[in-house]
Amino acid sequence: MGNVRTEVADHVALVTLDNPPVNAAALDMLQELTDVFDSFNDRDDVRVAVLTGAGRCFSAGADLKNRPDLSIPGKRWNRNRVVREVAYSIADCAKPVIAAVNGPALGAGLGLVASCDIIVASENAVFGLPEIDVGLMGGGKHAARILPHSLVRRMMLTGYRAPAEELYRRGVIEACLPAEDLLPWALDMARTIASKSPLATRFAKDSMRTIETMTLRDGYIYEQGNTAKLSTSHDAQEAVAAFVEKRPPVFLGR
Repeated sequence: MGNVRTEVADHVALVTLDNPPVNAAALDMLQELTDVFDSFNDRDDVRVAVLTGAGRCFSAGADLKNRPDLSIPGKRWNRNRVVREVAYSIADCAKPVIAAVNGPALGAGLGLVASCDIIVASENAVFGLPEIDVGLMGGGKHAARILPHSLVRRMMLTGYRAPAEELYRRGVIEACLPAEDLLPWALDMARTIASKSPLATRFAKDSMRTIETMTLRDGYIYEQGNTAKLSTSHDAQEAVAAFVEKRPPVFLGR
């Protein structure tokens, strides 16, 4: 595949955006990324994914140099659909996704980050919504899922780029690390998640994404339903047996 590289080892998929020089969010790359994350739903060899960028940039956002001809009937709607659905392919993926933000994550790049479950960044990473400076708009809703009210508006109205250290201080990301430590940290976290019951992980991801927009009561009822489903599984029984017998569990994902 062209602009997205995928490597799988130890049940961890490392997905790398590779559209030099700044991993701009070209339509073909976004469609390719959607296809990759959709495939993870049906792959038993993938239990968790890490999303990062090649080079010194995570993604600088929209590909302004290769925009489609929006005067063609239907082209604008198709473009919007592709841009919209790539975020859902990550957020709705049955497997947890860790964003390893290795550099600037701007506009659509920030949207990709916001769709992930766990976020870690290198010290040279910045996050922003620069569309106001290039005559565009978008990304505010995705940013508002993870960023404070005033900060999102500051980004949208001024083009401000928040450094990773600031987002770590605000509790938005899990760590702000030297560049050389970023991927090892993310992969270690991924392997920790992959060591858990894949069935339990699926239920946990399903619960997290579903209850986000629910009331407290309805959300907890939904979680209790998933708990009930999980409790009758082989993996749940194996987890209890392994604990009692003081041995590592052997999960089958069922």
